[in-house]
Amino acid sequence: MVRIISSYLQRTTLRCIQSMKGQSLPRRFQPIFRLEHTRTLHDEISKPTGSESTATESIDSEPAESAPPESESSESVPVDPSAQWETYNANFIDLRQHQATPLLGYQAGQEVTVHGFISKRRDVSSNLSFCELSNAFDYSSQKNIQIVSTWNEDGSRQFLAHQDLKTIPAYSPVIVTGTLQEPPNTTNKPGSPRRWDLKLRSIHCLNPFPKDIIVSKDAVWPPHQRHLQLRFDPLLRDRLKLRSILQTTISKFLQSKSFIQVETPLLFKSTPEGAREFLVPTRREGYAYALPQSPQQYKQILMASGITRYYQFAKCFRDEDHRADRQPEFTQLDIEMAFASGSDVMKLVSGLLDKIFFLLSGKWSPTEINGIQHPVYVGFDETVSKGPEKKKKKSKGEDQKPPEAGDGITRYPRVQYRDIQFMTYSQVMKHFGTDKPDMRIRPPHITSIRGTTHLNLPQEFIQKITSLEDSYVEMIKIRLDLPPHAAGEFIRKFMDSLPNNTTVKPSPESTPAVLVYDSSKPLNGLSALGHESARKLEEFTGLKESHYHGCKDGDIIIFHARKRETFHGSSTDLGRLRKALYDTAVQQGFIPKDNSFKVIWVTEFPLFTPNGDNADPGQGGTAGFSSTHHPFTAPLTPKDFFSAKYSPLQARADHYDLVINGVEVGGGSRRIHAAKHQEFILRDVLKMTDEGIAEFSHLLEALRAGCPPHAGFAFGFDRFLSVLCDVPSIKDVIAFPKTNKGEDLMVGSPAKITPEQRKTYHMFQESEPEPEPEPKLEPEPEPEPKSEPEQDQGFNA
Repeated sequence: MVRIISSYLQRTTLRCIQSMKGQSLPRRFQPIFRLEHTRTLHDEISKPTGSESTATESIDSEPAESAPPESESSESVPVDPSAQWETYNANFIDLRQHQATPLLGYQAGQEVTVHGFISKRRDVSSNLSFCELSNAFDYSSQKNIQIVSTWNEDGSRQFLAHQDLKTIPAYSPVIVTGTLQEPPNTTNKPGSPRRWDLKLRSIHCLNPFPKDIIVSKDAVWPPHQRHLQLRFDPLLRDRLKLRSILQTTISKFLQSKSFIQVETPLLFKSTPEGAREFLVPTRREGYAYALPQSPQQYKQILMASGITRYYQFAKCFRDEDHRADRQPEFTQLDIEMAFASGSDVMKLVSGLLDKIFFLLSGKWSPTEINGIQHPVYVGFDETVSKGPEKKKKKSKGEDQKPPEAGDGITRYPRVQYRDIQFMTYSQVMKHFGTDKPDMRIRPPHITSIRGTTHLNLPQEFIQKITSLEDSYVEMIKIRLDLPPHAAGEFIRKFMDSLPNNTTVKPSPESTPAVLVYDSSKPLNGLSALGHESARKLEEFTGLKESHYHGCKDGDIIIFHARKRETFHGSSTDLGRLRKALYDTAVQQGFIPKDNSFKVIWVTEFPLFTPNGDNADPGQGGTAGFSSTHHPFTAPLTPKDFFSAKYSPLQARADHYDLVINGVEVGGGSRRIHAAKHQEFILRDVLKMTDEGIAEFSHLLEALRAGCPPHAGFAFGFDRFLSVLCDVPSIKDVIAFPKTNKGEDLMVGSPAKITPEQRKTYHMFQESEPEPEPEPKLEPEPEPEPKSEPEQDQGFNA
């Protein structure tokens, strides 16, 4: 009885409210069951009249004649003859009633529903067609289901589904229902996903693919069609999948080591850390946020806050010159540890690398496509679970070949903790001429850099290659296994191309001297060195400890001079030349490509670096130098602490970089954890102004509150992935990258601001010229200057 009265009161109230002024009930007053009804594309739909109406009975089940017209029309499904309604009716379907069958539950003979995209249809006859279907929920393979459409009787369900299939354009999203079948006469390859035939029962197109978009094999999509490249480039999708898997693996590893993930703000403030920043204007005139160069200061504050183990996949922003391995915004894996030294951090990161390469070598296979070792997901070796087979021990004289995977699939090489090398900054600059050494460059193809003091080079020879007064001459040797004339032609073309090579940039005060060893010429082609120096060179290269493997016809020997001074910066002229020679020789096939991963830690960097002409802003001090890493890096030893004030360019930092195949994929340092020491570096060493030091007052206050010793590391996650995937640019591992001009052509950013935005955020406002004063009979006092600040002419002024 109570339910009947309640229902009557509810219906009466609805009729009264809905009939007011002939308007429908506002959305917030409608009952829940009304809000579940499907909405049309337009706010206003023309109401059908007479026989055109297909309205169903109202929810309250009352006779149609007893309900007011407004109630009936609001509960019925509207009908609209317009094209928009036809589109809605054809493409929108209640997915709750057509949910996909879980992939793990697939069995032969089972009727399943699959969501995905169809490919081009293959018609065998009038009543038999095949079509590949990519399962939207099985990312491991984009084509593991084949639709088989066949029919026997006109008007049957299979006949109607077959006709629907023929009307659906390729690459359209669909809902397919059918019966699973085992493909005939096929075997699944090891590591590949299981394939199924799906005997079609029904198919529904959710949105037809347009005819004006042409899809072809190996299509190159422009940047403004990045969505199509993501859709039709399986290599790019594989890289994004690897990116996602590695993020999960890294998070699990760090959480197992008691790290917690903490998100830090993106709206920070401008502080002189070293690089140029992006500013975010506010409506408060004269005030702006700055996007963080890194979460450096926040993570140090976390250490002072008692969160002793922190990590985060952080977005970082730097307004710097655009290169292939840089973006204005990039992702950084941030790690910080309290009560830890730099050695503790390097040990942790080395263990993380061991875990990553174990995963890569276990589940991924390098497949060469257009010269790139592309990662393809293959899963674990299933034969391993069957137990190791006993292998016959080989005799000492028998070849020891590396074991092959039991399933016959080549996997990535494993890099273990013991394979990682350690060298200081001075060592790598001396032997390789760069702080990012590629350890794949090795003898006998290309030697390390060696000094020539022991060769006693003639002064006439040195004066020909350099104008420096106090010079230090170095050399390298290249062996391409070419005859002398071919080797000479190779090096001649390479040296001629140097002026156009922006990465080498040879110094004008020194010119490389190139000699080709040729036994048919006087002094074996080394006559420019003189008899004595040529003899000493051959003796030196013949020594086993020199690792120069002697001299033979076709060897190329290059001499170059540099200033005799302490190393600063990231590379020397000969170091860049050595790297460029290796890349060119590999590209032309004279040196076999090495697809292994060579990992090295570079330690003991200089604490400070002299300011160059094209250097970043640095910390804005007047000392003439800036922090090599950032101003929060701690000196390596107590001796380096005292050197920081009296011999700053001799001081070393507890700073370490991780380099893989010549690419710096990350770096870190032990931090300054005492406020007085930090202020000493800022004020007395870098000679920053009081205003500049005040920008770090929040950090100094946090350090003063008993901050423990701490150290950290930051992976350039995009760059690390580009190395693993063997791609030349980080754009190939980012879903929506920027161009070399910092533009996103997909969405059109950055975009021009409107006059209203200029006014609201006080940007780019040009000062209006003051009107000329009208002549007055009596002179008037000059107006006082305005107290309002002048507007900047540019955003970054």
